[in-house]
Amino acid sequence: MSRPMVLRSPRRGSLRDDLALGGRITAMRLGGLAFALRGDPVARLMHKPWRLDPYPTYAAIRATGGLARSRVGISAVGTHALCEQVLRDRRFGVRLADGRPPFAPEDTETKRSGARPSEPETSLLEPVDLSLLGLDAPDHTRLRRLAAPAFAPRRLEQYRGVAEQITTGLLDDAARRGRFDLVTDLAAPLPITVIARLLGIPTVDADRFARWGRALATALDGVRSVAHAHELARTTAEARVLFTELVERRRADPGEDVVSQFVGALDAGQMSLDELVTLAQLLLVAGFETTTNLVGNAVRALQATPGQWEALVADPSLAAGAVEETLRYDPPVQLTARIAHEDTELAGAEFRRDWGVLVLVAAAGRDPEAHPDPDRFDLRREQTTPHLAFSGGAHYCLGAALARLEGEVALRLLAQRMPGLRAAGRVVPKTATILRGPRTFPVAA
Repeated sequence: MSRPMVLRSPRRGSLRDDLALGGRITAMRLGGLAFALRGDPVARLMHKPWRLDPYPTYAAIRATGGLARSRVGISAVGTHALCEQVLRDRRFGVRLADGRPPFAPEDTETKRSGARPSEPETSLLEPVDLSLLGLDAPDHTRLRRLAAPAFAPRRLEQYRGVAEQITTGLLDDAARRGRFDLVTDLAAPLPITVIARLLGIPTVDADRFARWGRALATALDGVRSVAHAHELARTTAEARVLFTELVERRRADPGEDVVSQFVGALDAGQMSLDELVTLAQLLLVAGFETTTNLVGNAVRALQATPGQWEALVADPSLAAGAVEETLRYDPPVQLTARIAHEDTELAGAEFRRDWGVLVLVAAAGRDPEAHPDPDRFDLRREQTTPHLAFSGGAHYCLGAALARLEGEVALRLLAQRMPGLRAAGRVVPKTATILRGPRTFPVAA
């Protein structure tokens, strides 16, 4: 199996560069679409109409034994057992075996000399550096240890009060209107306000912060167009300016926020400024999009499944169960990726060093071998097999507890305050592969 095609963006700023970039993006998308039309299941996950409802494709992958080999240069696993195996196996990581990013070009001179490879230009397939998500040990271990105190139990209890206060205010505003959009009026502003407070972002920057979160989240599926490439370049440049300025503010006037904590680590030589900025960007994306999609997917499933919304209204304490069932049934993050660091065997097949595999955590949640009657949403389900919505192993989601907390608060207060909630228009889904959730969700109270 060949490695994925490497496509790199040229220097921006000229029409010639934009035309070249556009041509590469078009070639990559048309090539993947051609494989999708021929029935390649992995390619189908990356293209409409299949990615709008990926669950039939996941079922097809599980039916073949759980391992799908793809012509696009990467495999995928879709059973719970295989997904968990790859996530927990230390022979798999998120970088190549020699430590380079997965879409870096081969550098024969560097390999001959034994020198550490330089960082590549931004890839069309991996256009934004998302810190912990793209690092293996020891750097991953070091940065994760520095970020972990932000999600300690004591901090989380403080965030609960903040989340309840924010949700109450948002629902007050929505109730006055009667009709509102679940995503733009609740599911999105709740986590972005919480994460802004967590990082110590001034209130005046909250709207801009939300725009950056949405832009960076779209980068997870790669660059879609020339305009998208320019948007990502602007976003990362603006975010760097804001966080660099914030570092100086917190150095002069430290507080209890996470950036102040990072500044202490920066000044102690435990992390670099680049690492601080990319780690803050990761917290922005993970802390924003995950909860937004979680709340949207939960309400959609509760409303679509007879008796489920009524059960939550009758007993709002079931909100935590609704969160867990959503994470299994229709998780906000559908997949992650791993790379073999040595030749190994996977599902009885040879798997070579530096071969990549998509871990379809959403497919694992619908595996009947792990979850009985998996296509039925049941907020009272007793999950004897833990879902994999927050990944697993060394890269288990650092903010999992915060996402659960925000989702539980949003669903509980929504059921208490708006028991007659109902859809009031067509739900428009996001057209993405990795992140799944509604883009707009009109409702009436």
